[in-house]
Amino acid sequence: MAFFRQLLLLSLLFQSILIIKCDEEEDNLLQGINQYRASLNLTALTKNDRADCLADEIADQFKNQPCTNSTGSKTVPGTEPQYSDYPNLLTKCHLNVTTTRDGQIMPACVPNLERSLVLSNFTRSQYSGYLNDTKFTGVGIGSEDNWIVVVLTTNTPEGGYYVGTKTDNGASGISNISYMVFLFIGFVMFL
Repeated sequence: MAFFRQLLLLSLLFQSILIIKCDEEEDNLLQGINQYRASLNLTALTKNDRADCLADEIADQFKNQPCTNSTGSKTVPGTEPQYSDYPNLLTKCHLNVTTTRDGQIMPACVPNLERSLVLSNFTRSQYSGYLNDTKFTGVGIGSEDNWIVVVLTTNTPEGGYYVGTKTDNGASGISNISYMVFLFIGFVMFL
């Protein structure tokens, strides 16, 4: 029984490390994008929880797809991947097509999500035009394996990534703090 408890505790600890690592990569990218925008005298992008959710869902769709010259930021405009289950992804994130119409989805594939390469895949590619656009005010970032997805939002009803109102209804899921509390309670229960 003690072995089972230790194994469970180790697996929970390992999962928490992976989640924190993903969040760190995403936070680093957001910081880099906002520094890039500041250098152009543009306002910083603010996190949008529903766009975060959609970015996570799309990154999950890409996770087993290899990096090629026709994926991510190297994709020729007009040949971007189509998401056959896009309506389902929107539903998972409590979104609909009318509130995401003016947003922009930008996937990039970078081996091992190397920090400087990830940022340049957005600031030195076809995506830079979107990052330079003043109409975008919010951002969501999700990553999975070698893929990182940036979703840009506007502050309009057609691109604000909200349903009916700007109020967040908790679509973002469990926060890191909630996850850590969950781990702590689980640890205490097994003592």
